[in-house]
Amino acid sequence: MASIEQAERRAPWILLSPALTAVGLLLLVPLVFVLVYSFWLRSAVGGIDATFSFNNWAEVLGDRFYRDILLQTIKIALITTVVCALAGYPAAYFIARVKGVNRGFLLLLLMLPFWVSYIIRTMSWINILGVSGAVNSLLQAMGIVTDPIQMLYNETTVVLGLVHYLLPFMILNIYVSLDGIDTTLEDAAHSLGATRWQAFTEVTLPLSMPGLGAGALLCFVLGAGTYITPIILGGPRDAMFANLVFDAIITQLDWPLGAALSLALLVVLGTVVVVYNRFAGLGQLAKGLG
Repeated sequence: MASIEQAERRAPWILLSPALTAVGLLLLVPLVFVLVYSFWLRSAVGGIDATFSFNNWAEVLGDRFYRDILLQTIKIALITTVVCALAGYPAAYFIARVKGVNRGFLLLLLMLPFWVSYIIRTMSWINILGVSGAVNSLLQAMGIVTDPIQMLYNETTVVLGLVHYLLPFMILNIYVSLDGIDTTLEDAAHSLGATRWQAFTEVTLPLSMPGLGAGALLCFVLGAGTYITPIILGGPRDAMFANLVFDAIITQLDWPLGAALSLALLVVLGTVVVVYNRFAGLGQLAKGLG
């Protein structure tokens, strides 16, 4: 009897062992290497001096430059998340309320951007908003402006590119939440005298908050961790924290400093995830990704 109980307790771990092994080898082991690198130094000849030191962490935590870039990153990620929420909720609500084959078609259209490279989608804004892009060409052809307007390489275009990239994630998470709400609840609210707006704000919106929160978490974390969009659409003053990691490792070949910077960003974003899990839980996020 005892052996059967022990086998039942071991069975879940046996089933999870391939996934746990993959996570350990592909995530935890590299993370340990990055942590060790962050306490080493870059040698004078460009190599790595395997000497234990807190110099990299002292620079990352003590230099105001890094703090300002981190705050700017959080600000841009927050703005992007808010815009995605405001634009994504109506779209998700419409898709969730469409019946029949039309819903599948709309979901297919929502998935189409994932079939195109993120870099190509981001660079397409250059052809739209550039000096010789579609918008400027149209404005000049209509006689509204005589000289091209500089619309690229600022914080607004960075946010625009991030919204373009992250909006489908927000819509999918909200859609999953809305699709699970019984529509008869709104009908019941109407029968009790509630207006359509009251039924939405007091019934549908509160029940869909887990999906909205999951979408907001995804948009914030992915937006704060990207470096492609600021490089392509941003200017020198619009760098985000991930750009510092890229420059430290690729441009300066300073792997120890880049490791410290990447871990600092990981701690900040990890804290956001922990706070979200404390108040909302990650179950809805897993549903949205599924």
